[in-house]
Amino acid sequence: MSGQDQAETIVWQGRFITAKTRGQWEYVSRARGIKAAVILALEDDHVLLVEQFRVPLGANCIELPAGLIGDHEEGEDTLESAARELEEETGYRAEKLEIVGQFYSSPGMLSESFSLVRARGLTKVSEGGGVDGENITVHRVSLSELSQFIQGKRSEGCVVDVKLLMLPGMIA
Repeated sequence: MSGQDQAETIVWQGRFITAKTRGQWEYVSRARGIKAAVILALEDDHVLLVEQFRVPLGANCIELPAGLIGDHEEGEDTLESAARELEEETGYRAEKLEIVGQFYSSPGMLSESFSLVRARGLTKVSEGGGVDGENITVHRVSLSELSQFIQGKRSEGCVVDVKLLMLPGMIA
Protein backbone atom coordinates (compact mmCIF):
# COMPACT_ATOMS: atom_id res chain seq x y z
CA MET A 1 0.00 0.00 0.00
CA SER A 2 1.40 3.40 -1.00
CA GLY A 3 0.25 5.31 2.06
CA GLN A 4 -1.63 7.98 0.15
CA ASP A 5 -4.97 6.77 1.53
CA GLN A 6 -3.73 6.59 5.11
CA ALA A 7 -3.75 9.27 7.78
CA GLU A 8 -0.64 11.30 8.50
CA THR A 9 0.66 10.98 12.07
CA ILE A 10 3.02 13.40 13.78
CA VAL A 11 5.63 11.39 15.67
CA TRP A 12 7.70 14.33 16.96
CA GLN A 13 7.77 18.06 16.44
CA GLY A 14 10.53 20.54 17.22
CA ARG A 15 10.86 24.24 16.53
CA PHE A 16 11.76 23.76 12.84
CA ILE A 17 11.23 20.06 12.00
CA THR A 18 8.30 17.65 12.23
CA ALA A 19 8.78 13.87 11.91
CA LYS A 20 5.74 12.14 10.44
CA THR A 21 4.44 8.76 9.31
CA ARG A 22 1.82 7.86 6.75
CA GLY A 23 1.34 4.12 6.45
CA GLN A 24 4.83 2.57 6.27
CA TRP A 25 6.42 5.87 5.15
CA GLU A 26 8.54 7.94 7.53
CA TYR A 27 9.43 11.50 6.51
CA VAL A 28 10.08 14.98 7.81
CA SER A 29 8.65 18.39 7.03
CA ARG A 30 9.20 21.93 8.16
CA ALA A 31 7.20 22.84 11.26
CA ARG A 32 4.58 25.59 11.17
CA GLY A 33 4.44 25.61 7.34
CA ILE A 34 7.84 27.30 7.06
CA LYS A 35 9.32 27.16 3.57
CA ALA A 36 12.76 27.94 2.19
CA ALA A 37 14.26 30.30 -0.38
CA VAL A 38 17.42 29.41 -2.30
CA ILE A 39 19.17 32.30 -4.04
CA LEU A 40 20.94 32.07 -7.37
CA ALA A 41 23.07 35.23 -7.33
CA LEU A 42 24.79 35.78 -10.66
CA GLU A 43 26.76 38.74 -11.94
CA ASP A 44 29.66 39.37 -14.32
CA ASP A 45 29.97 35.65 -15.11
CA HIS A 46 30.36 34.85 -11.39
CA VAL A 47 28.08 33.08 -8.92
CA LEU A 48 27.93 33.55 -5.16
CA LEU A 49 28.30 30.35 -3.15
CA VAL A 50 28.48 29.85 0.58
CA GLU A 51 30.39 27.37 2.67
CA GLN A 52 29.27 26.43 6.14
CA PHE A 53 29.45 23.54 8.56
CA ARG A 54 26.30 21.40 8.39
CA VAL A 55 25.74 19.40 11.57
CA PRO A 56 23.72 16.56 9.93
CA LEU A 57 26.59 15.96 7.49
CA GLY A 58 29.45 16.53 9.93
CA ALA A 59 31.26 18.55 7.26
CA ASN A 60 31.44 21.90 5.54
CA CYS A 61 29.04 22.16 2.62
CA ILE A 62 29.28 24.24 -0.57
CA GLU A 63 25.85 25.54 -1.51
CA LEU A 64 23.82 28.41 -2.85
CA PRO A 65 22.81 31.02 -0.26
CA ALA A 66 19.49 30.05 1.32
CA GLY A 67 17.25 30.55 4.29
CA LEU A 68 13.87 30.00 5.83
CA ILE A 69 10.91 32.16 4.87
CA GLY A 70 9.08 33.61 7.85
CA ASP A 71 11.37 32.27 10.56
CA HIS A 72 12.26 35.84 11.62
CA GLU A 73 9.07 37.68 10.85
CA GLU A 74 5.62 36.14 10.41
CA GLY A 75 4.10 37.06 7.06
CA GLU A 76 7.47 37.70 5.38
CA ASP A 77 7.15 36.84 1.70
CA THR A 78 9.58 34.84 -0.43
CA LEU A 79 11.35 37.79 -2.05
CA GLU A 80 11.71 39.70 1.23
CA SER A 81 13.20 36.62 2.83
CA ALA A 82 15.53 35.98 -0.11
CA ALA A 83 16.79 39.59 0.01
CA ARG A 84 17.40 39.36 3.76
CA GLU A 85 19.16 35.99 3.55
CA LEU A 86 21.33 37.05 0.59
CA GLU A 87 22.58 40.07 2.50
CA GLU A 88 23.04 38.22 5.82
CA GLU A 89 24.91 35.31 4.28
CA THR A 90 26.90 36.92 1.48
CA GLY A 91 27.00 40.65 2.20
CA TYR A 92 25.46 41.41 -1.20
CA ARG A 93 22.25 43.30 -1.92
CA ALA A 94 20.30 42.60 -5.12
CA GLU A 95 18.70 45.25 -7.31
CA LYS A 96 16.31 42.66 -8.76
CA LEU A 97 14.93 39.39 -7.38
CA GLU A 98 12.65 37.03 -9.27
CA ILE A 99 11.17 33.64 -8.39
CA VAL A 100 12.27 30.98 -10.88
CA GLY A 101 10.08 28.20 -9.48
CA GLN A 102 9.35 25.84 -6.63
CA PHE A 103 11.39 22.65 -6.23
CA TYR A 104 11.71 19.61 -3.95
CA SER A 105 15.18 18.43 -2.97
CA SER A 106 14.58 14.92 -1.58
CA PRO A 107 10.92 13.96 -2.06
CA GLY A 108 11.35 10.42 -0.74
CA MET A 109 12.31 11.72 2.70
CA LEU A 110 11.29 15.39 2.91
CA SER A 111 8.07 17.19 2.13
CA GLU A 112 9.99 20.50 2.19
CA SER A 113 9.97 22.63 -0.92
CA PHE A 114 12.09 25.63 -1.75
CA SER A 115 11.60 28.59 -4.03
CA LEU A 116 14.56 29.25 -6.28
CA VAL A 117 15.11 33.02 -6.51
CA ARG A 118 17.38 34.62 -9.09
CA ALA A 119 19.25 37.72 -7.84
CA ARG A 120 20.72 40.30 -10.22
CA GLY A 121 22.29 43.73 -9.94
CA LEU A 122 24.46 42.80 -6.96
CA THR A 123 26.14 45.38 -4.74
CA LYS A 124 28.50 44.40 -1.92
CA VAL A 125 27.28 46.15 1.25
CA SER A 126 28.96 44.11 4.02
CA GLU A 127 31.20 41.13 4.68
CA GLY A 128 28.28 38.71 5.08
CA GLY A 129 29.01 35.54 7.00
CA GLY A 130 25.52 34.99 8.38
CA VAL A 131 24.11 35.67 11.81
CA ASP A 132 25.65 34.64 15.13
CA GLY A 133 26.92 31.08 15.05
CA GLU A 134 26.61 30.50 11.29
CA ASN A 135 30.26 31.19 10.37
CA ILE A 136 29.58 31.32 6.64
CA THR A 137 32.42 31.76 4.16
CA VAL A 138 31.41 33.53 0.95
CA HIS A 139 32.85 32.44 -2.39
CA ARG A 140 32.47 34.53 -5.55
CA VAL A 141 33.31 31.97 -8.23
CA SER A 142 33.86 32.46 -11.94
CA LEU A 143 31.41 30.31 -13.89
CA SER A 144 34.27 29.16 -16.13
CA GLU A 145 36.14 27.86 -13.05
CA LEU A 146 33.13 26.43 -11.19
CA SER A 147 33.93 22.76 -11.83
CA GLN A 148 37.54 23.20 -10.69
CA PHE A 149 36.39 25.13 -7.62
CA ILE A 150 33.94 22.38 -6.62
CA GLN A 151 36.52 19.64 -7.18
CA GLY A 152 39.03 21.57 -5.08
CA LYS A 153 36.53 21.94 -2.25
CA ARG A 154 35.69 18.22 -2.44
CA SER A 155 39.38 17.39 -2.13
CA GLU A 156 39.43 19.51 1.04
CA GLY A 157 36.64 17.36 2.50
CA CYS A 158 33.68 19.62 1.72
CA VAL A 159 30.41 18.12 0.59
CA VAL A 160 28.38 19.65 -2.23
CA ASP A 161 24.68 20.48 -2.19
CA VAL A 162 22.83 18.78 -5.05
CA LYS A 163 21.24 22.10 -6.05
CA LEU A 164 24.58 23.10 -7.59
CA LEU A 165 23.81 20.62 -10.38
CA MET A 166 21.14 23.11 -11.54
CA LEU A 167 23.71 25.83 -12.23
CA PRO A 168 24.60 25.00 -15.84
CA GLY A 169 20.94 25.17 -16.89
CA MET A 170 20.19 28.27 -14.81
CA ILE A 171 23.00 30.56 -15.91
CA ALA A 172 21.68 31.16 -19.41
